[in-house]
Amino acid sequence: MSDTVQVNRWRRYSDWDERPLRLDRFAKEDPANGFAAFKSPADPKPGLTLSGGRIASMDGVLAHDFDMIDAFIAEYHLDPAIAPEAMAMGSGEVARMLVDMHVPRETLVRLAHGMTPAKLVDVVSQLNAMEIAFAYSKMRPRKTPGNQAHVTNAKDDPLQLAADAAVAAGHGFDEVETTMRVARCAWSNALACLVGSSVGEWGTLFQCSSEEAEELRIGMAGFTSYAETVSVYGTERSFTDGDDTPWSKAFLVAAYASRGIKARCTSGGGSELLMGYHEAKSLLYLEARCLCLQRGMGVQGTQNGGIDGAPITASIAGGMREMMAENLLAVWLDLECASGNDARATESEIRVGAKILPYLIAGSDLICSGFGSILKYDNSFNPSLFNGEEMEDFLTLQRDFEADGGLTPIPEAEALSLRIRAVGAISAVLEELGLASPTEAMKTSVIAASGSRETQTFSTGETARISEEIQARGINVIDVIQALAKRGFQPEAENLLKIVKLRVSGDYLQTSSIIRQGRILSAINDPNDYAGPGTGYRMTEARRDEINEIRDLIGQSEVLSDQARHRRGESRRIAYAPQGAAPKGAAPHEVVIGISPAFGLQLYQTTAGLALSDVLAALIRGITAGGGVARILRMHHTADTSFLGLTAAEMSGSGFGIGIQAKGTAVIHQRGRMPHNNLELFSNAPITTLAHYENMGRNAARWTHGERPEPVSVPTDGQALGARFHAQVALIYAIETGLTDPNRAPEDITVTFLDAGPETGEKP
Repeated sequence: MSDTVQVNRWRRYSDWDERPLRLDRFAKEDPANGFAAFKSPADPKPGLTLSGGRIASMDGVLAHDFDMIDAFIAEYHLDPAIAPEAMAMGSGEVARMLVDMHVPRETLVRLAHGMTPAKLVDVVSQLNAMEIAFAYSKMRPRKTPGNQAHVTNAKDDPLQLAADAAVAAGHGFDEVETTMRVARCAWSNALACLVGSSVGEWGTLFQCSSEEAEELRIGMAGFTSYAETVSVYGTERSFTDGDDTPWSKAFLVAAYASRGIKARCTSGGGSELLMGYHEAKSLLYLEARCLCLQRGMGVQGTQNGGIDGAPITASIAGGMREMMAENLLAVWLDLECASGNDARATESEIRVGAKILPYLIAGSDLICSGFGSILKYDNSFNPSLFNGEEMEDFLTLQRDFEADGGLTPIPEAEALSLRIRAVGAISAVLEELGLASPTEAMKTSVIAASGSRETQTFSTGETARISEEIQARGINVIDVIQALAKRGFQPEAENLLKIVKLRVSGDYLQTSSIIRQGRILSAINDPNDYAGPGTGYRMTEARRDEINEIRDLIGQSEVLSDQARHRRGESRRIAYAPQGAAPKGAAPHEVVIGISPAFGLQLYQTTAGLALSDVLAALIRGITAGGGVARILRMHHTADTSFLGLTAAEMSGSGFGIGIQAKGTAVIHQRGRMPHNNLELFSNAPITTLAHYENMGRNAARWTHGERPEPVSVPTDGQALGARFHAQVALIYAIETGLTDPNRAPEDITVTFLDAGPETGEKP
């Protein structure tokens, strides 16, 4: 290496600096400071002793040294009748049972009831990411997957909340959750989402995340049907920092259940680390304590898998796997699981896609505990893993893997119709209850808006006033139902009434319950019975058809229709006159252009959108400029570019020819070469320009003079041209091959350019 070389950076690192991934920050493993995903020196070893039928020690701590979390778990989670058997089993043996399709789920759930937090962690730590995903698929309580949406906006605007809730329900979200930027808007937000979620098919459950006491009051007014913000922590200091205890949380979830409101607790790796009370324990061990607490409380389920702690968990080595393991612990303990995927843990879209995939293919009670159905900036919970911008990405992933993520594509007209109806319904309720009178301009702006930055509607202050009046006047769900019915929104009134009736019966207080087609589905009547191929959840053909109907699908009819739009224009620019079977040429500088069977007959534009007449003119112009003479032959025996070119070369007096398909792929070939060993090839037709074709023609002509011209380069920016064009290309090529006749010889074509007069068609 020369001493004069002075390079202090490989510029690839500069390229990497521009990637979204570089916005993520990653933490060093540091167990002493809480940065450990699966294990820490401070984690206890699994262990349990019983004395007189009661827990005498657990995970190395004697009963008289228990903190309140240990005490609660020992009293309400651990089953002394099962614990000796479960704790005596080898962790590796239990781990293998989790991924053994022949071991029933019920057997493993029973064993979990006898395992301490450290034992549960010791088992799942032995599974790799794939095994965790498999075990999750087997162990989740309900067979049918579901999903949950966030519906919020930056203005706390009730009109937009109603419109967005209606669209979320239309997409099939089983649950809709809202919160607010300004706490005083809680009642208005609840009312708006309640009304919006009643538009269309009924059955969407709804919650308003607020201060716990107020959230309960909103629920008792009938506005909400579930709650999942009962926070639980894995260290005593984290609990007491919020003036809570496991017993106070248990009382709260019982209060919800007593009013027919479905309840889940919230926990997740990283929360104790963020709060500064991690006790140097690993994230998974602390989460295992949380989940054992929740099972002991008797709550229906949990939302876990990082949640607010997801970003810091994802910054630690093994963090993504740890969140999967948390979720596995939850379902193993027989809790309904809203499996995180709400907080956006990364700026990298690749990491986003990788994070969601195990849940999508494994299925989950609720794959996201908050899919941001609204735009990122409108998400008052902070951006979700997936947001409104990425809705179609998620729908496509469902289609790609034939995996039911709980959502359904809806046509644009249907989405607009839902928004119009929802804005009308909430406006009617606000007016009928004397809360506000939205103007037509406000309604129109909200219906069309993708996000709150485009709306002209209530200010946050006006919304707060509406909200405080709802609370002060004691308006409840019955008032809303009556207002809807009185103002002509009878279907929406009936939909809300059906939810209220279910609350009275308590029918959706079963584990993992959702409402589909007016029927409760839960772990009771729709249990996950996965036991190997052909078992567990399988999409019906009808459901598969729903998932497949994403936007802008193309088939041959669409391609032909699109091409047909250009037929008339081409007929005014060019005329192809067949002259019969072509003889071999003799002119020394002749360049034969071999066009494909459908060229100019059924196909009229390249995939770059170039008229074929212009492409042909460019090639001829270039051949002429290079000192050659062009001759056009239509090939009937093949549509393959290489063989089009090779045949053209063999028929040419010079031995050089150009083959071109209607989609624009072109090649320079030479007589005697192997079919795929050409001289020049334009393989990326969608980015090939007329200048490229003209230069190709010029190069072909120069070959006839014995020159070795510099090949023409078609630069690419690395676009995924296959993804953009291959469906179209395959359909076009099928049209070409449909016209081939292996027994038909090449045909001379006289081409007349009608705008510029005849340019070629000369016979040799």
